[in-house]
Amino acid sequence: MVTVKGTPIDAPLYEMDAERGAEYWGCKGVVVGFTVAGDLSPILPRGLHLDTPALGAVLVADYGASTLGPYGEYVSLLRVVDDDGAPGLYVPYIYVTEDTAMAAGRELLGAPKKIAAISVEARSGMVVGTLSRPTGNVLAQVTVVPSQRLAAEIADLLMPPGTPMYSLRHLPAVPGGSAVHELVRWNCDLVTRRDGFGDEVRFTGPASVIYPAQSAVDPVHRLEVDTVIGAAYLEFDMRLTAGGTVWSETVVMPDAAAVTV
Repeated sequence: MVTVKGTPIDAPLYEMDAERGAEYWGCKGVVVGFTVAGDLSPILPRGLHLDTPALGAVLVADYGASTLGPYGEYVSLLRVVDDDGAPGLYVPYIYVTEDTAMAAGRELLGAPKKIAAISVEARSGMVVGTLSRPTGNVLAQVTVVPSQRLAAEIADLLMPPGTPMYSLRHLPAVPGGSAVHELVRWNCDLVTRRDGFGDEVRFTGPASVIYPAQSAVDPVHRLEVDTVIGAAYLEFDMRLTAGGTVWSETVVMPDAAAVTV
């Protein structure tokens, strides 16, 4: 078994089985898919292109337990195709509640994680996922009314199994060192939990995504909702694994003594 570890070397912030990746169980979340208003192609990395019409989604999840510990997560997603026309999902914005998840996601996958306050709560016949940064400043609120069971074929359209995820891994350089810029492909395998009756805990109903506060520092509102096309509340187990590097660029920074202004 190959173990991946973070730093400090003698007391790593995270460690995991390189083959199995990060594993999760006892999770719940809300996800809403929609057509995206406006042009987001300028924020895509080289090699990825938006569908026509542009499709996006927002996921807010509570990971009850994982090999990185329990934490909450907010993910913005854009449906993309690569240069060969193969579909995928690009992650422009992602937030978590714990430093272990932030460090592992940034260092291994390039996921642009930041720390924020995130919750998934049942309220008056609905499930509400909330992203706040700083605490009390609500940047996004995702609401799903779980009024009926979600058919498997519809769930597969909303969250296509086997679809690769992409993030842009950027490692800045100090003078005399090298900066690394990479497009990383990774995998998300998700299995919906079954209840006591043997049915999958996967519901759908009326849904919305709103951005009460808009911030230039945390521009999640750039995924502006045009038309909601699907939504779900689900309980699940999950596994995240690295899939490989699509492309990589290395730039050597000049030594500080050689830099002139």
